[in-house]
Amino acid sequence: MSPLLLSVVVAGYLLILAGLAYKAWRETHTGSDYLVAGRQSHPFVMAMSYGATFVSTSAIIGFGGAAAVFGMGLLWLTFLTIFVGIFVAFIFFGRRTRVMGANLNAHTFPEFIGLRFQSRGLQGAAGLLIFAAMPLYAAVVLMGGGKFIAQILAVDYQMALLVLTLIVALYVVMGGIKGVMYTDAFQGSIMFAGMVTLLVFTYYRLGGVTAAHERLTGMKDIAISMFGAKGHTGWTSFPAFMSEYWLVVVTTIVLGVGIGVLAQPQLIVRFMTVKSDRELNRAVLIGGVFILVAVGVAFIVGPLANVFFYYENPATQGQIALLAAGKQVDAIIPLYIGQAMPQWFAAIFMVTMLSAAMSTLSSQFHTMGTSLGRDLYEGALGRRGNSLLINKVAVFSAIALSYGLASALPVFFEGGTAIIAHGTAIFFGICAAAFLPMYFGAIYFRGMTRAGAWAGFATGTLVSLFWIFFVHIKESKSLMLCQALFGVDSLAGDTLWTVVDPLVVALPLSIVATVVGNLHGAKIPVRHLVHCFRGIPRFSRQMPGKTSLPLTGGVPAAD
Repeated sequence: MSPLLLSVVVAGYLLILAGLAYKAWRETHTGSDYLVAGRQSHPFVMAMSYGATFVSTSAIIGFGGAAAVFGMGLLWLTFLTIFVGIFVAFIFFGRRTRVMGANLNAHTFPEFIGLRFQSRGLQGAAGLLIFAAMPLYAAVVLMGGGKFIAQILAVDYQMALLVLTLIVALYVVMGGIKGVMYTDAFQGSIMFAGMVTLLVFTYYRLGGVTAAHERLTGMKDIAISMFGAKGHTGWTSFPAFMSEYWLVVVTTIVLGVGIGVLAQPQLIVRFMTVKSDRELNRAVLIGGVFILVAVGVAFIVGPLANVFFYYENPATQGQIALLAAGKQVDAIIPLYIGQAMPQWFAAIFMVTMLSAAMSTLSSQFHTMGTSLGRDLYEGALGRRGNSLLINKVAVFSAIALSYGLASALPVFFEGGTAIIAHGTAIFFGICAAAFLPMYFGAIYFRGMTRAGAWAGFATGTLVSLFWIFFVHIKESKSLMLCQALFGVDSLAGDTLWTVVDPLVVALPLSIVATVVGNLHGAKIPVRHLVHCFRGIPRFSRQMPGKTSLPLTGGVPAAD
């Protein structure tokens, strides 16, 4: 790759980021500016920030590499992310969250939950879970960006990781959520253009759409000979029903991420940054088109990379993508870009990957930092001080923790493991099990009690962690706690339960616990509920025994 071309592209990219970061810093004066952008975000900025936060190197490098192994069945995740992650999230969750968040003057997701249920303890517990679990997600996104930079520039992974972290840290600490959203919108636009270009070049390189897919379908026997015992039926068909690969694709990748997106704290807070439902409505189309391209292209190009490496690339002829990349799932897409695409495109796509990584990382760092500063230090512990400074220090601490994990994970886990895809799915699953039942109850049911919220949160969290440490083989084997305590890699032995994602078990149990817990404990005061639901249309008749509430009037929620 031409050093001059690369230098010009990256320099221009960083200059624009610097300008946006400066703009955000100039506009950030209060805690509200730093946390929810003063609730005045433009719908394009909000939609692109939401999409760019959701679609990271996890989707492009991690899940793109996974698609090269499992096939185009992963395209079901594209459908689910558009329908659930955009349409359902914006229409059925976003509108109510925006109104209730403004009624309660909430600035973070844990604060939203804590104020809704009048519980500092619940706010603190939610903040603690985010701060404890999200560094893994942030670390794998950092890894994706670092690996791509190291692959394209032929530099040391640790050096690439450090530089990437420092750049993101600068504008997140400076500009807060405004810095995050302004840069997200710019980076999302680059990602969209880069992914469209990647798809066009891939089909051109492989002889056209029809020829490329026919050649991939013709490799069916190769896939079955290598992975047939695990349920692989070819790269253009779905794995065999209830096989190991079917369970991984359906429970971990499709459901784990497709359902988990509804309960992502860094995405939920986006709903509280706009001033009206009109902005949310306008953002639905923008977000849907962005997700279709940014996610769908990765899941098409990943499987098609097998055609390139097996037939087109002289250095790897006769090898599928996984073997060409040295059995490193997360190295497949970077290797494909480096060997299949023109040099000038590799430079452009490096900026696309930087955008994907940085847009998600900035939101993750901001969310972790505010969970520590706003929700734990100020909320649960009741400490007071310069809120802006407290949250900036907390954000910096979250960045340092994520960097440490990203530096250590490639050594700690097995080389061939799809760390990026699995790390993302783990966090999405934990959030769904811990947060989704009480979040849904909080915005739809006035009769939801604090005890119900606690029961669902505790059950979802504990069951998820138990499954990760002692059952799900991808994590339990690497974490080694199950081996140390029981002498086995998984308590499920050699059964298919070892590949069933924690979400499939934890979310149903969390829902049951929420319903049962809701039958106990003190009811939330009527005046507080009136205040919470002011301006929100009634969803359904009240649960038996609950009092119907008017939608006007009210008092501020207890902190």
